[in-house]
Amino acid sequence: MCGIAGIYCKKVLDSLDSRIERMNESIVHRGPDSGAFYSVDQKIALGHRRLSIIDLREIANQPMHSSNSEWHIVFNGEIYNFQEIAEQLDYNFISDSDTEVILGAVQEKGIDWFLEQANGMFAMALFNSNTKQMFLVRDRMGIKPLYYFNDGNHLVFSSEIKGILASGLVAAEFNDSAVDEYLANRYVRAPYSFFNQIYQVLPGSYLMVKQDLSFKENTYWDLPNEFNVSQEYSEEEIASKFEKELTKAIKYRLITDVPLGTYLSGGVDSSLITAITALTKQDRVNTYTIGFPELNEFEYARVIAEKYNTEHHEILMQKEDYMKNWERLISYKDAPLGVPNEIPLAVMSSKLKEKITVVLSGEGADELMGGYGRIFRAPFDYKNESSDKSFYQYLIDKYEYVPRSMRDELIDTPKQYRDEFDQKNIALFKNGSSEENVFRFFHKYHVKGLLQRVDMTTMQTSVETRVPFLDHKLIEFCYNEVPYDLKLKWISQEAEKEAKQKSADEYSEELDVPKYLLRQVSYKYLPKEIIERKKVGFPVPLTEWFENLEEMARDLLTESTWLKQGVLEELLNKSKVEPRAGQVLWMFLNIELFKRQYFEKEWRWQ
Repeated sequence: MCGIAGIYCKKVLDSLDSRIERMNESIVHRGPDSGAFYSVDQKIALGHRRLSIIDLREIANQPMHSSNSEWHIVFNGEIYNFQEIAEQLDYNFISDSDTEVILGAVQEKGIDWFLEQANGMFAMALFNSNTKQMFLVRDRMGIKPLYYFNDGNHLVFSSEIKGILASGLVAAEFNDSAVDEYLANRYVRAPYSFFNQIYQVLPGSYLMVKQDLSFKENTYWDLPNEFNVSQEYSEEEIASKFEKELTKAIKYRLITDVPLGTYLSGGVDSSLITAITALTKQDRVNTYTIGFPELNEFEYARVIAEKYNTEHHEILMQKEDYMKNWERLISYKDAPLGVPNEIPLAVMSSKLKEKITVVLSGEGADELMGGYGRIFRAPFDYKNESSDKSFYQYLIDKYEYVPRSMRDELIDTPKQYRDEFDQKNIALFKNGSSEENVFRFFHKYHVKGLLQRVDMTTMQTSVETRVPFLDHKLIEFCYNEVPYDLKLKWISQEAEKEAKQKSADEYSEELDVPKYLLRQVSYKYLPKEIIERKKVGFPVPLTEWFENLEEMARDLLTESTWLKQGVLEELLNKSKVEPRAGQVLWMFLNIELFKRQYFEKEWRWQ
């Protein structure tokens, strides 16, 4: 795991080496073990900061160059099946790194062949000395970030936006259109960001940039076309195949040359990962959980830690620790924080760095198997309520964090991204059933916000997170071979009939079983009390701290240019009655804290 940066110019650029060095320095937290850059003709520079995970020797440092000196790479991520790919090549390897396998594959068989084969998480830049083409590549699910700026004269890219700004070539301009987008989704969907003219490379795609800096976007992967709704199946057979695929995904992510551990919240997802990890590894597994005096799930995590004899670590966080870390973490994310639990996750990551460098996490399980019962049952409720709205409008009303009506009343910014994504999703929703569309929506959008959280909270302290539930082979298996009824299962026909008179808020996890197949597989590994308890998420007592947030709001938001004039009191009043009272106000504060950090200074330099 690492950080990458680069510049590609039409004309000779003064201070190119100084610029790439500053870009590297700005993302040193992503790779404290070594740093270097490669530059040529005062037009091209590739920078890298390394967090050593596979083949810890200097020979595996980057930038790395192919044996024929045609290809040059900077790479952030892991290719879990790099050894299998290497066996298909005639390349003369001099290291044991997955980076060199990428170079060998691209040199011998091309980028498209490599991407078809690769199982992993990655953001990389590949430059070809012969064709003068630059390739910016991002993994299928967008686990690893990759941002770029291209004004036709300079292409500047990095793992983090601060890397782009550190080049001195790019001004930080606040993107007003991102405000509405963030308040709805807790993050800004690709290809956009909170900065004008700074974009995300889309997941599952790569940009091919020519010498004149014109570029073409190529999509190499998308979610499967199929979505299994079969009514005839062998549950036992499918469960066996699912367990095999999940176990394979987890075992891939145990390949490392540095110490490894797992997050352990006490929920079924992290507990199952911990169980399979503990049964696979010979040495004791380090496990980590965090909570607050007012709110924690320590007792459930302890059950699994004791069952699998892990070296378990409990971290108790105080309100003062939370407030102290808030602004510091915005400076790592280059964006407003999206979820209140980002702060405790980051604090926990700082603690686990004392013993491990790689950690496995359970993100993606809910999106894979329908774990958010209240939302994933929206198609069922929609049919029973006979709504006048389209299903897409019905889903959005349930899904978005700050309601549209509230945003329209309070914020004074454009809504163009709302309109753009609405149009895309309305068209998308015409192609499949409502049940299928919810899964696609969550994989296409929701999980991407979680992945931004995962990357920032761990990389700010030089820790690599691996997410087995987002293995693309596992996702393909679940779309193609796991029937919908084994993801969300009614406990009986009578329960389904009873649910028609209620809403998912009332019956989810009472009359049905979200993530049914995952839970069935878990009985082999976990105690019943863990599997059958209700989903809690990662609680942060924001509502209990509302007075602190209100005081901050009066101090910070009075002069906010993105809020309508005179609406602060209305915002405070609305926040108090919203179901997510503390979080709504917390999100508004995040925007202003972020804006003040990034847009009140000059980033460009000569």
